[in-house]
Amino acid sequence: MLNIPMRDNHTTQASTKAVILVGGPSRGTRFRPLSLDVPKPLFEVAGHPIIHHCLKAVAKVPDVREVMLVGYYDESVFRDFIKDASKEFPQLRILYLREYTALGTAGGLYHFRDAILKGKPERLLVLNADVCCSFPLGEMMRLFEEKDAEAVILGTRVSNDTATNFGCIVSDSHTKRVLHYVEKPESHISNLINCGVYLFATECIFPAIRSAIKRRTTRPRLLSYPSSDNLESSFITTGDDEDAEKSEVLRLEQDILSDLADSNRFFVHETKDFWRQIKSAGSAVPANALYLQKAFQAESPELTPPSATIVPPVYIHPTASVDPTAKLGPNVSIGPRVVVGAGARIKDSIVLEDAEIRHDACVMHSIIGWSSRVGAWARVEGTPIPVSSHSTSIVKQGIKVQSITILGKECGVGDEVRVQNCVCLPYKELKRDVCNEVIM
Repeated sequence: MLNIPMRDNHTTQASTKAVILVGGPSRGTRFRPLSLDVPKPLFEVAGHPIIHHCLKAVAKVPDVREVMLVGYYDESVFRDFIKDASKEFPQLRILYLREYTALGTAGGLYHFRDAILKGKPERLLVLNADVCCSFPLGEMMRLFEEKDAEAVILGTRVSNDTATNFGCIVSDSHTKRVLHYVEKPESHISNLINCGVYLFATECIFPAIRSAIKRRTTRPRLLSYPSSDNLESSFITTGDDEDAEKSEVLRLEQDILSDLADSNRFFVHETKDFWRQIKSAGSAVPANALYLQKAFQAESPELTPPSATIVPPVYIHPTASVDPTAKLGPNVSIGPRVVVGAGARIKDSIVLEDAEIRHDACVMHSIIGWSSRVGAWARVEGTPIPVSSHSTSIVKQGIKVQSITILGKECGVGDEVRVQNCVCLPYKELKRDVCNEVIM
């Protein structure tokens, strides 16, 4: 059990800071070919960068005045985004804190603890940027106060056969207390999984990370974590901590959450609303659909009104040119300066800026890259997958392929050419039909 100080229940309304974990370039490999041109957090889904959806949710929490983006992209990557977001959310001070290397979800927090703790916030919201959901932060805050919690995690239910791909939570259904947490267990323990959104008491989370660091220094060093991300071991300098000057990369999921479950003050808020990760490039399409559907339910003025040729929800950038005879939707996002020709059909797709869809072309379950061109009467299509599925891979003719077809930057599809279940790297010209291929 962690030796964590109790909080004073007689304090006035707690102050809260928010941290959005944005990762870094070496971990964007599953998002290729899209991440070759735009960092994943800035890729546009439903008309806005992925990270914007996180920030918009944080901005609705009245107690938050400062948001820190933590990652190891170059500082220049987020400069324009922060400038624009600061105008849209003037009540927020938005900072980017750059790690010198990949420190992990807990290591990054601990490395920048002095900046995070400045002003003595009592609570810390932590969001993974590559998560698509409705972010019920208000409900998490209420549970936190109601239970006098040290930590609240957002959870959701998935199918039993999918659950072991995620962090699994065993909880008391009445009290909502987390009894046990295991990251990617080898066998089934629960279908309640970690959504990658947390609320911590600051006086609890940093001692918990420090305890994990001390354990690392008193046992043989692990070579690496078993992980598909293939993160190499790296070090964090803990500065004033004399017991542990250096430690390996630390992750909330593997190193911290199971310990918090021992504290009796770790709780889960189970969301019944939508949730999915945005890990692979293809997963941007279902995320786009979920965010568009949410915006449509909220009657967002950003969306194009339904009509004979618009099947909602559809987002069309004001600078795009769409022929009135083209039929769009549902679940379509059209980016800046896109040109869509007469009689074209687009559904369940993202068309990125400066792309052209020529007359009578068909685009379904696809992402059309920046400045790419789809010829007249051409078909670019993927395979529809169930909304409940958390994978965008399917097996076709014994081969594992992307269910979403993706054209990278400045690709060309010739007139009357059919492209199905393919991933096409940038600057390629497709002059013949292709199916179930990665086009290098």
